[in-house]
Amino acid sequence: NSISVKKTCFIFFFKFSLIHFFSNINIMHNSITKSMKQKKLQISGSYIPSEKEEFMCSKQIEYFKKVLTSWRNEIIQGSSSTIDHLKEESSNKPDTTDRASIESERSLELRTRDRERKLLSKINKALKKLEDGSYGYCEETMQPISIKRLVARPIATLSVEAQEMHEKSEKIYKEKEY
Repeated sequence: NSISVKKTCFIFFFKFSLIHFFSNINIMHNSITKSMKQKKLQISGSYIPSEKEEFMCSKQIEYFKKVLTSWRNEIIQGSSSTIDHLKEESSNKPDTTDRASIESERSLELRTRDRERKLLSKINKALKKLEDGSYGYCEETMQPISIKRLVARPIATLSVEAQEMHEKSEKIYKEKEY
């Protein structure tokens, strides 16, 4: 009978953890998206790059440099707060459910920071491209990436068309594996 109770508790905790995990992902995604929109508005003031301007004119370069630098600083600041948070919070709780919940939150936070570490690498790459004059050009076609795409995704390295082709070939390759 005690095995049955333990099993029921485990199932309950597992379901609770999954719900908690996915709600945290959704909350984090929404806050990151909202934060990026606010940052772009703060950075740009009233200026928003336009397709009507000369491609990668000095105003556009300055705009993207500010957006990328601000984004990078925000990620670095978030990493520092994660380290502080992990140092503060103890996982030495007597209740197994509390410990598991803390470990679940830590795992989620560390995975998020790992994704941000990869994003930081892409941001740094984009900043280097801004310096050498190759920012905004598709890596495959060498044609300019649309300004709308760059505003929406400042780390874009492929034009919409090239990205679609890349995704189609990826899908075909995955289908062949099965």
